[in-house]
Amino acid sequence: MLSKSQLKDLGRYALKKRRDEEGVFVAEGGKLIEELSRTYTCKLLVGTEKLGNQPSIPCEKFLRVTQDELDRITLQKTARDSFAVFKRPDTPCDNILERRNGLTLALDSVQDPGNLGTIIRICDWFGIEQVWCSVGCADIWNPKVVQSTMGALARVHISTGVCLVNALKEAHKMGLKIYGTLLDGENIYKKNLTENAIIVMGSEGNGLSKEVRRYVNEQLLIPSWPPDRPTSESLNVAVATALVLGEFRRRQ
Repeated sequence: MLSKSQLKDLGRYALKKRRDEEGVFVAEGGKLIEELSRTYTCKLLVGTEKLGNQPSIPCEKFLRVTQDELDRITLQKTARDSFAVFKRPDTPCDNILERRNGLTLALDSVQDPGNLGTIIRICDWFGIEQVWCSVGCADIWNPKVVQSTMGALARVHISTGVCLVNALKEAHKMGLKIYGTLLDGENIYKKNLTENAIIVMGSEGNGLSKEVRRYVNEQLLIPSWPPDRPTSESLNVAVATALVLGEFRRRQ
């Protein structure tokens, strides 16, 4: 049994301020924690008896709790069997053009944590290893983002706080193809697509910003079907990302 002070202390990981000060992020659920532990240092593991007396997940500190105690500290709607605190890695936004290879996904102010986490998971599925998150994107260490990635954070390299306009400006000078989805773009299923490029996806409400749009030299449209049928105004950004990446990979 944990003391009241211990429970209160663990509950404070719900605060972004504390996570930022300690340079950590939180993940919940044995499967997710196990995947992340292969890449990140687990500073604290909290688990119920379902994990056993000696959990296989390497960690600096382990605390045994009851299900009721885990219910009190969880950051999710429903508590899993475990709760872990991981040390954050560096996510540098310098020299990103030098480090990129093949297809790179750039996100222009994607603000919904669920969408961001799902997009990272989609990138993992399609083998996109480089993701740039602009200054206006959601915090990738937000617990909802972490849970939504389903472990993809362990395999996808993410650069945060990227000045997307400057990065794309330099990419444009280098002659790189910069694709972006726009309502006045060309049908993606009829357009030539290259393996060495940057794909930019816009925010949920506004799409690509005007500043970013200036450097998009290949405009894509995901057509609705049939073309003359009244339909929704746009697709969810995570769904659109899946369709775009899927088509790029299909061509390869």
